[in-house]
Amino acid sequence: MDINHERLTPLRRGHGPLQEHVIDEFVAGNLTRRQFLSRATKVGLGLPLAAAILEACGSGGGSSTSGGSPTTTPAAASTGTAKGKAGATIRVGQATPSGAINPLLVNSQGGLETLDIVGEWLTFCDEQLVHRPMLATKWTPNADATVWDFTIRQGVKFNDGTPLTVDDVVYTMKQQANPKLGVNAASVFGGTLTPDGVEKLNDTTVRFHLEASNGSFTDAVSQTNYNVCIVPNNYDFANFQKGFPGTGKFMMKSYTENVGGTFVRNPHYWGTPALPSELQLTYFASEGSMTSALEAGSIDVDDLFTVSGSPQLLTGKFNVLALKSALQRQLSMRCDTGPFTNKLVRQAMALTLNRPEIVQALFKGYAQVGNDSPFAPVFPMTDTSVPQRTQDIAKAKQLMSQAGVPRGFSCQLATELFQEIPQFAQIIKQSAAQIGIDIKLSITSQSQYYGSGVFGKSPWLDATMSLVDYGARGVPNVYLEAPLQSIDNATGQGAWNAAHFNDPTYDTLSKQYIAAADLSSQRKLAGQIERLLLDETPIIWAYFFDGLTAQAKNVSGVYPTPLGIFYYNMSKS
Repeated sequence: MDINHERLTPLRRGHGPLQEHVIDEFVAGNLTRRQFLSRATKVGLGLPLAAAILEACGSGGGSSTSGGSPTTTPAAASTGTAKGKAGATIRVGQATPSGAINPLLVNSQGGLETLDIVGEWLTFCDEQLVHRPMLATKWTPNADATVWDFTIRQGVKFNDGTPLTVDDVVYTMKQQANPKLGVNAASVFGGTLTPDGVEKLNDTTVRFHLEASNGSFTDAVSQTNYNVCIVPNNYDFANFQKGFPGTGKFMMKSYTENVGGTFVRNPHYWGTPALPSELQLTYFASEGSMTSALEAGSIDVDDLFTVSGSPQLLTGKFNVLALKSALQRQLSMRCDTGPFTNKLVRQAMALTLNRPEIVQALFKGYAQVGNDSPFAPVFPMTDTSVPQRTQDIAKAKQLMSQAGVPRGFSCQLATELFQEIPQFAQIIKQSAAQIGIDIKLSITSQSQYYGSGVFGKSPWLDATMSLVDYGARGVPNVYLEAPLQSIDNATGQGAWNAAHFNDPTYDTLSKQYIAAADLSSQRKLAGQIERLLLDETPIIWAYFFDGLTAQAKNVSGVYPTPLGIFYYNMSKS
């Protein structure tokens, strides 16, 4: 690295310890250019400054440094300049949400994508896992990352013309951090943020006092924590889908639950106006019906499709965007009751899966093998030196004998009718049969699966085995917290812990990881966590798959992000 210290020295001045440490790591050669940009933006070094540091170190900027509008992110650049005329009507297909669109409660792909049409967040995580300004223009942590200040963009208006204020941000975040309301964001904020921790510092700044250090809190207020889109002060969240208040590029013209709606340009939008004059949103109950609609020309965009469900979309007749991500499925096994209390049985179950064959059968190369931890290959902190678990039926049978169940047992697996999950569930059933485990499948709609259903109030949390979809995130924190940390209903910790996993050592390591602000510490802790989870195996991660979006050939300009949220800045030719 050819460092120009005369240029670098003034760029280093005036920053906090966390920011200085990230710069030091890069100068020392411990971070790649991409890793530096990702870490720098998380701790509040803006993109223009980060690019200048890269240039001073002889690495070159090479990345757009315009802050704010998602249309200037690398995701936009990678898809090319939109062709054709602006002002088109774009017909969008999405999965039917599992319930009403309420930012406090949304928990399905169709729901979060609908939020994105009208809503915005404090920060924006792009496809390179770089965090950019959105409704916040800058952010600064204290020395131990327990206090974060976010400066709120001025001149922003909601789609009814009402100005955005810090009070709106404070109200939104206090509600989203309150586990007593049953909020979905408890999966992110449990043990990290409480309502009392949200403070209006002044008319331009909101301050977050965290319960514990969090070196990546920037991600918790980005679109990857999709529930926390900002709404007006004192707004009744239960009425959200009646008006869809938000500061995003579009506003609601009409909407019918479970059917879809029409969204038009927001005339009050603070940034570059959207290219489409109108989005016509149609919900589909299945991937097959949505794919058929795209093939018939009834819609222009298929939000997320799978290789196993819609292989015909890969034949070249459509524009397909593929994005490496941490999109995943989690197969949880109850650790506190039933046949999986013995970790040897859980290990045996994991050894029955032929992961490369599963990836090939279901994804045709658009996925990566998982190693039974949430550290996906896309994350720079993943410790790739940890040995990969592979299929071993003989060892699995030996473990079953050691556990006292040589002939196996019967159990139930609850899962959802969504994308490739039913096919994967059948593979799990067939694989388990090789060691005498007879799995009875219960595959229900998402509304049943996430609400009341065959196994009680929350089927996916109470079943002996459960297979659930998880969206991609900019950092692995939510995967480490919500489904794995010991359950604490008072704080919301372990909000999605379907395995009922309770391990003090794991709790300590995961909290240390989340507090860590430097990549080397994160990678060291990641390795310890990966090895612990391989041993305990409360959850099986068999694969991480690419986000696939298909659009008609005469349409361009849909920009996917790691979560599967899309920015419809599109045109038609």
